[in-house]
Amino acid sequence: MLKTEKKVSFFDTISPFVKISPKSRSALLSVMQKDHYPKGHVLVPLGGICRHVYYIEKGLSRTFYIKDGKDITEKFCTENSFTCSMPASITNVPDNRQIELLEPSIIWSMPYTELEKLYDDYHDIERMGRFVVTNELVHMHQRLSDLQFRSAEERYNNLLQKNPDLLQRVSLGLISSYLGITQETLSRIRSRV
Repeated sequence: MLKTEKKVSFFDTISPFVKISPKSRSALLSVMQKDHYPKGHVLVPLGGICRHVYYIEKGLSRTFYIKDGKDITEKFCTENSFTCSMPASITNVPDNRQIELLEPSIIWSMPYTELEKLYDDYHDIERMGRFVVTNELVHMHQRLSDLQFRSAEERYNNLLQKNPDLLQRVSLGLISSYLGITQETLSRIRSRV
C-alpha cells in the first residue's frame, strides 16, 4: 500500500500557535504570492536584503554564508516552515547570508513591508509575525548552543532525531558544514551510530 502525504496548508501550520480570523486570512492572502521554483533558485543572494518572509509549502532551502573562502551552512528549512534573513528584513541592511533552494519547491512569499502594514490593522497577523520571529530566535539560540556545548556526535544525533529525512535529501558535504565538522569526521560518526 502506498503512503499518501497529507497536504498541509500555511494556515494549518500556524493554527496551533495563532488563530487567524477569516477577515485576517483574506487580508494575508492578498499580499501572499505562491511560486514554483527549480532546484538551485536563490531566494536571497549573498549581500542582498531579504525583503520577504518565505513559507515553504513543498521543498527544501538552505541558508549559508562564506567564511575564509568556505561555504558554511547555517540552516535547513523543510516543508511547512518559514525562512528569511531576519536581520536584513528588520534592519534593511545587506546580509552576508544566502538562501537557496536545494529541491524544486513551492514557496509562498510575503513582502515584509506589506506584513508591517497588516500588523497595524490585524492583531492576529501581528501575533503570527511574532510567532515567526520568536521561532527564528529560538532556532538561532539552539544552533549557537549546539555549536558551543554539544559534541559533533551529539549534534549529529540531534539532527537525526529532529529531521531524519534530511540525510536522504542533502549531500553529506552540506550536512558536515551544518554540523561544523569535516566530511571525514561525519563519516566516522556515521559508522559508529
